[in-house]
Amino acid sequence: MPTYSYACTVCGHRFDAVQSFSDSALTECPECQGRLRKEYGSIGVTFNGSGFYRTDSRAGSGVSSSAGASSKTESTASAKPAPASAPASGS
Repeated sequence: MPTYSYACTVCGHRFDAVQSFSDSALTECPECQGRLRKEYGSIGVTFNGSGFYRTDSRAGSGVSSSAGASSKTESTASAKPAPASAPASGS
């Protein structure tokens, strides 16, 4: 269940409450019975796997990173000049 942070608008009392998604928000401060407001802060989210990093989208034309690496190997292999012992013409 998620933990929500609340702060009183009257006395400034701050506290956390563990509530279900279906529970209604708290409205009354337990210290002074003043009005509560829900506080929102930054959350820690970690994205794992392919497609979540900036370098993952750099593969050319929708090719996955593993396929892109193999095509790079093939292209460098085909870019090598022909061996010198092979005759260039039919002589």
